[in-house]
Amino acid sequence: MAINLSKGERINLTKEAPSLKEACIGLGWDTSTRGSNSFDLDSSILLLGSNGKILSPKHIIYYGNLKSPDGFIQHQGDNLTGKGEGDDETVEINLHLLDTAIAELLIVVNIYDADKRKQNFGMVQNSFVRIYNKLTRQEILKYELKEAFSSETCVEFGRLYKKDNEWRFHAVGNGYNSSLKDLVNRYL
Repeated sequence: MAINLSKGERINLTKEAPSLKEACIGLGWDTSTRGSNSFDLDSSILLLGSNGKILSPKHIIYYGNLKSPDGFIQHQGDNLTGKGEGDDETVEINLHLLDTAIAELLIVVNIYDADKRKQNFGMVQNSFVRIYNKLTRQEILKYELKEAFSSETCVEFGRLYKKDNEWRFHAVGNGYNSSLKDLVNRYL
């Protein structure tokens, strides 16, 4: 049975799912039908070192760079509409083979061309991030964002990080009224 998290809560994945080697991060959302512009939300994973900085530009995983340099993180591609049930975008991670320089994975979703389209996360509902076992499909945790992000265009859903040689997850839920590029610049 999956553990449902609230904003700010943390979970030790290594203790909750000791056999977890290959994980999937599933991200989902529903968009408003208000307005004439369609929505395009994009998930990204920023790979940080122990200093809290992005290791290199190749360590930003998104629709334009689907694979980490070591090949053990693979974004499954951009869903341009977000329509349908379940996960809208998925990232696969081979936790036990990751480059040891990677200390943290920052999980972010932004609205593509948000300013131009006059869109924000106040128009997005039912947002969630979940982690499940790639091999068994068993869901380990889920964090449903309940906040009303009325002007934010980029949201940090959560962080997957290593502490004391154990993988942990932090349900963050922080919104930013900025582009993904602006958020990336904070971590360079």
